[in-house]
Amino acid sequence: MTYEAVIGLESHVELLTETKLFCSCPNEFGAEPNTNVCPVCLGLPGSLPVLNERAVELALRLAEALNFTVPERSLFARKNYFYPDMPKDFQISQYEEPILADGQLEIDGVMIGIERAHLEEDTGKSLHVGGGGRIHEAAHSLIDYNRAGVPLMEIVSRPDIRTAEQARAYVAELRGVLLAIGLSDVKMEEGSMRVDANVSLRKTGASEFGTKVEVKNMNSLRSLGRASEHEIERQAAVLDAGERIPQETRHWDESEGRTHGMRSKEGSSDYRYFPEPDLLPVSPTAEARDKARGSLPELPAAMRARLVNLGISEQGARTLVDAGLATHTSTAVVNLAVGKARDVEVLELGAVLAHINETGESPTDLRLTAEGTAELADLVASGVISGSQGKEVAAVSLTAGTSPKAVVEERGLAQVSDESELAAIIDAVIAANPDEVAAYRAGDEKAQKKKRGFFMGEAMKATKGSGNPQVLNSLLDDRLKG
Repeated sequence: MTYEAVIGLESHVELLTETKLFCSCPNEFGAEPNTNVCPVCLGLPGSLPVLNERAVELALRLAEALNFTVPERSLFARKNYFYPDMPKDFQISQYEEPILADGQLEIDGVMIGIERAHLEEDTGKSLHVGGGGRIHEAAHSLIDYNRAGVPLMEIVSRPDIRTAEQARAYVAELRGVLLAIGLSDVKMEEGSMRVDANVSLRKTGASEFGTKVEVKNMNSLRSLGRASEHEIERQAAVLDAGERIPQETRHWDESEGRTHGMRSKEGSSDYRYFPEPDLLPVSPTAEARDKARGSLPELPAAMRARLVNLGISEQGARTLVDAGLATHTSTAVVNLAVGKARDVEVLELGAVLAHINETGESPTDLRLTAEGTAELADLVASGVISGSQGKEVAAVSLTAGTSPKAVVEERGLAQVSDESELAAIIDAVIAANPDEVAAYRAGDEKAQKKKRGFFMGEAMKATKGSGNPQVLNSLLDDRLKG
């Protein structure tokens, strides 16, 4: 039987604020356990929450980026449940009246609706010691409350996603937007962005949704794609066997490449939501909206379009924007003559991106400036140095901050491109190897290719590797014709 997948994604994003959502404790990753805590985020009796204004400012910025409607007021609510990492036994969140509603995000020409985005506090973090690190295998558990009260934005897509790849693309684009507007550092490996997928199947052509299954524990884009694909296949097999899909929450196991059942899925009534009595409604002013609109930077889609207009390939533009190299690349291109964007693209996607991946250095802190990248691209394009030498120069400039021209001069890397000088070398190689020349002219295509490699090797040896390969090849063509 043929099925259609219906996927909705819930993205939980930690906000880049100095302090937590309802108290003055630092919002920082990696501190010693249980040091960034106070009576408010520990839920001690008598403590009262005070809303972080910066969190509201970031929400308004997201509204402008993703075309959300901003209601005249939003309310906080208590979401009641017991779990050791939630010290109050309830979470302050938003339910019926979120701060943002009805947004959208375009993915490869398809508009994905976003039902809501609401503010809430994060929970603490449980560490299950022993076994495989899961609670049912643990000898005991430890709890770090540093994360309790950290401001979260939960962004809930509509069930408009149809494939695992589209789900992955949606999160990748959303990450890019959130990073661009400064809402979050979106580091999935550190938990500052976490994504849950609601996956269901229905017969192709049907209008009614199937029973959804929530999948958790996906800490990378790769995990999201694999888990969604697996869940689609698993549910199809269950339905083909004539069985029903239970509404449940499942845990993605990256090492096994499969999901495991965790618990039956809760409904909103299970959380007994009611308005938070200690917080006033949030009513953003027109001035606050205007300020958010004026602070909005260039978004990823516009960055990609700008790079493509400068001559960068579409795939290259996507990779460069995702890596945070859009500004670095575009500045390098405009510092070059028209038509040389491809030379910059090769350097950025090769040496520069490799350096960032290896060192973890921020694109904004690169020692090889955008102007230096343009300079290096011009050295390669004009034949002063070869492409392989360009990689060598880039590595030095990226590490030491020395300009490419200075590196070329210091290391004597400039290619010999003078045709008369190289012609004399080719003539000497031809004269010294008459038998090889005769074998080349009498041989088939395969033999000629082999002999040609011999001649180029001799020529490069004579120039100590500094001969311009293009000029040498041209001269060889002329001399070997006979």
